[in-house]
Amino acid sequence: MAASIHHSIWSLQPSSTQRSRCSSKKLILTTGCWNNIVFKSNSKGGMQSKRNKSEMRPKRNNCKENSSTDVEIGERLYLGMDFGTSGARYAIIDKEGIIHSEGKKDYPLFLSDGSVDWVQSWKTTLFSLLEAIPITMRSLITSISIDGTSATTLILDRETGEALARPLLYNESCPDALPIVKSIAPSNHTVCSGSSTLCKLLSWWTSNPNHSNKQSAVLMHQADWLLWLLHGKIGVSDYNNALKVGYDPELESYPPWLKSQPYSCVLPTVQAPGTVIDTLKEEITTKLGFPKDCVVCTGTTDSIAAFLAARATQPGKAVTSLGSTLAIKLMSTTRIDDARFGVYSHRLDDKWLVGGASNTGGAVLRQLFSDEQLKELSKQIDPMEASSLDYYPLPTQGERFPIADPKMKPRLSPRPESDVAYLHGILESIARIEAKGYALLKDLGATEVEQVFTAGGGSKNDKWTRIRERVLGLPVSQALHTEAAYGAALLALRATL
Repeated sequence: MAASIHHSIWSLQPSSTQRSRCSSKKLILTTGCWNNIVFKSNSKGGMQSKRNKSEMRPKRNNCKENSSTDVEIGERLYLGMDFGTSGARYAIIDKEGIIHSEGKKDYPLFLSDGSVDWVQSWKTTLFSLLEAIPITMRSLITSISIDGTSATTLILDRETGEALARPLLYNESCPDALPIVKSIAPSNHTVCSGSSTLCKLLSWWTSNPNHSNKQSAVLMHQADWLLWLLHGKIGVSDYNNALKVGYDPELESYPPWLKSQPYSCVLPTVQAPGTVIDTLKEEITTKLGFPKDCVVCTGTTDSIAAFLAARATQPGKAVTSLGSTLAIKLMSTTRIDDARFGVYSHRLDDKWLVGGASNTGGAVLRQLFSDEQLKELSKQIDPMEASSLDYYPLPTQGERFPIADPKMKPRLSPRPESDVAYLHGILESIARIEAKGYALLKDLGATEVEQVFTAGGGSKNDKWTRIRERVLGLPVSQALHTEAAYGAALLALRATL
């Protein structure tokens, strides 16, 4: 029963009556500036089925403005926040899945000892987003959830909440810990990758043999930590984020081989994504005007949230997230985990999201081209013509999926004289990596992919979409909702049902 209820949330579509009711709402527009945050609401519902694609999506632009729709008395709203690789977004929805407000913010740059202070950057961004939510909507927020980058790891003091080391990001590898992890974990387990959360934990544990705070330390993922700032109960995670530290979502527990390790005391407690943890801190409700009974619930990873937002609810449906990196998720009836290829499965009720995340993606493109260049050069590409250039675009050394090799070097040469040809070759090479990923999942026993929805910034490049469709040999389209923040908002909604 629970599974069927949850699936109905992910596939939620408003009826014509609901759309009409939303369309009749009075639009209240206010204009102002807030540190590069863009607010947009869709007073006509954002999920209409009879409009063209550009009209169906919540519109965004580069203006620093905010707008909000009036809401009915007693309306309940649900807040989701997405903390990605380059910035954060929020989305506010109602029980019908209609978007009432959206916002975004790039991470501010704080430096400490010559490196980025991510703890300060993420915390500042979190509260900037909360303060940027229209005041008239804050009192209607019923629940909050957050997604973050997978395997981004923080080690905190359980008593004080202070960070005991700098955060280790999603794409950082700890090869020093890998041999030890491989010696205790089952062969080809998800944790048997240098970038896994468990390798990061073990690397910290072994590099601090005399650390006085070891026994009071607790591991938290990026989303866990951000949510903790809101509810105050340290050491709570979800089974999507906890997968790469060794948690078994099928058994709903840490396995014996992990619980027997001395550092198991650092592991967080784990609940299903979208589970109520506690109410929002009183100091936050008082200062910002959120309801005293507003609840904070467990989150998920950014790629899972993007999958939820796309509403790919049937086996064989897949979502490719083209952001700074490339992540693929395929709805499968079979669980597949194989660290040799960076493949792992996240649980979604009674099915599995099988996939992996490559370091290729938009970060490489931004190293080579400006946004304007990408736009103008893409216009000149013939997507039906195959590129003869064979690259493996990576922003730095190291790959996770479909090849798990921390020493793999980027391959971006030879560079042709034509920038159009060069961009074409890179886009097509990324598409080949995507195709190799889906082919690998099939070979390992996952449900065969039938259709691909696309989320992330890369989904807006029509020429790239056509290239990918040709390379994949599958129908490829932009998801109706492409932002992971929308998927996080769905989790917030789920927590209240």
